[in-house]
Amino acid sequence: MKRHRIWQRGTMAALLALSVSAAASAQSYPNKTVTIISDAGAGSSVDVATRVIAAGLGKIWGQTVAVINHPGANGSIAARAASEAAADGYTLYTPASSTFIAPPTTAPNLPVKLPRDFLPVGFLADQPMFIAVNPASGIASMRQLIDRAKAAPGTISTAVSGVGRITHLTSILIAQRAGITLVPVPYTGGPSIALADVAAGRVTMIIEGYTGIIGAVNAKQVKLIATGAPQRLAEFPDLPTVAETIPDLSASGWIIVAAPRGVPAPVIAKVNADLAKIVSDPDVKKRLAVTGNYTHVMTPDETQAFVATQQDTWRPVIQSLAKR
Repeated sequence: MKRHRIWQRGTMAALLALSVSAAASAQSYPNKTVTIISDAGAGSSVDVATRVIAAGLGKIWGQTVAVINHPGANGSIAARAASEAAADGYTLYTPASSTFIAPPTTAPNLPVKLPRDFLPVGFLADQPMFIAVNPASGIASMRQLIDRAKAAPGTISTAVSGVGRITHLTSILIAQRAGITLVPVPYTGGPSIALADVAAGRVTMIIEGYTGIIGAVNAKQVKLIATGAPQRLAEFPDLPTVAETIPDLSASGWIIVAAPRGVPAPVIAKVNADLAKIVSDPDVKKRLAVTGNYTHVMTPDETQAFVATQQDTWRPVIQSLAKR
């Protein structure tokens, strides 16, 4: 019994020491360069948003915050690099939604799960999907699109600029919820060729994020008919949401901030608090909104719950894709 008490006191002392050490490390964090690993290519919407946040964190911390891009393999390259980093808080990770919502055969080690693979830190931004059609199609709304698809099954085609991406999954979700058939036309190399075919009338519609589609919209090559945002966007007040026609349906890409497993909780809390300051800043919100990124504040627990909900939402869509 005496030996057990000694062991118990020793264990408690060790845990207390670890707790004090973690708190101390958070107070001095960061005292050197922090690296953020991004799974997006340089210049992409995800990259732009990550760099805006990195600049804000660097200003608060008085330290350099460097963004390192590891695109490719649907995000698995970046995920591996981030998972192998030291668990000291000096390497953070901004995975996009495709890292968490991906068919299992898309790339090794995907989809990523929280907290199994990484610790949630906070939320960075939503990236709503936009639905556009050929201007000469005569389709001016989601209701008209659905009605035509029901009247002439198999005649509405949709450009797919990446099989298994959120853009593709959104078309499947819309078709499932509306009870229609959308004929997928796959493309490689991004949305540019796909948009050209929609503009020429060879394909009826396309679903893309803001940066992938806005150029063609401004050039009047394609016509927007809806957004997958939960509410109408301030930048597009006259553009209806999909949910106005198909209740409760929203579809967005998104970015979170995560950290390798083992990073001390006080460090996670500090990064989350400083991230919240940045994404709440009106100027930052405006800068990101013009790139199709809409910020929100979330705690680590809220971030984890959000990702889990998104994975539950998209799981049936991914399963149906696997059966095709």
